[in-house]
Amino acid sequence: MPERVRKEMVAHMERTLEVLRVSLAKIQTGRANPAMVEDVTVDYYGTPTPLKQLATIAAPDPDLLVVQPYDKTQMGAFEKAILAADLGLNPTSDGRVIRIKVPKLSEERREELIRIIKAKGEEAKVALRNVRREANDKLDRMKDDGEISEDDHHRAREKNDETIREYEKKVDALVEEKSKQLRVI
Repeated sequence: MPERVRKEMVAHMERTLEVLRVSLAKIQTGRANPAMVEDVTVDYYGTPTPLKQLATIAAPDPDLLVVQPYDKTQMGAFEKAILAADLGLNPTSDGRVIRIKVPKLSEERREELIRIIKAKGEEAKVALRNVRREANDKLDRMKDDGEISEDDHHRAREKNDETIREYEKKVDALVEEKSKQLRVI
C-alpha cells in the first residue's frame, strides 16, 4: 500500500519537473530557441491556434529564428501574433518566411531573468513539498485506519523525504543550467 502512494507521489513530482522544464525553455537567453515562439497564439481564420501547429520553426543561427508558415496567405496574422505576444521580438517577412532577430540581452535584463528563473525554481519546490505533504497525509490516514503498521509508516515517510531531496536537487540543476545559459554572453 505505501508503495502505491509513493508511485503516485513520484508521478506528480515528474509532472512538476516537466512543467518547470517547459516554463524555463520559454525564457529568452539571448539565443534563438523555437520554444520562445511555438506557443504564440495566432488568430487563424478566427480560431486561436498555437504557432507550432501552423508553421515550421527553426533556429539556423544563435540569434535568428525562422518561421515558415504552411499557409502563406496568413503571413500578416503570424507577424501580428508574434508582436502581440510582447516577447521583445521584431518579426520581418519576405512573403515566404518570417525572420526574427533575437536581440542580445543587457546585463540588467540577464539578472532580472535569473531572478525569475530562481523564483520559478522555488515555486516548483513548493509544489513538490505539497505533493509530499499530500502523500504523507495519505500514509497517516492509512496508519490511523490500521492498513499499515507504525514501522511501515515510518519507513514510507523516510522514503518520501529521500525522494523530495532527490527532486529538489533536480530542480536546482535545471535552475542552475538555465542561469548558466544566461550568464554566457
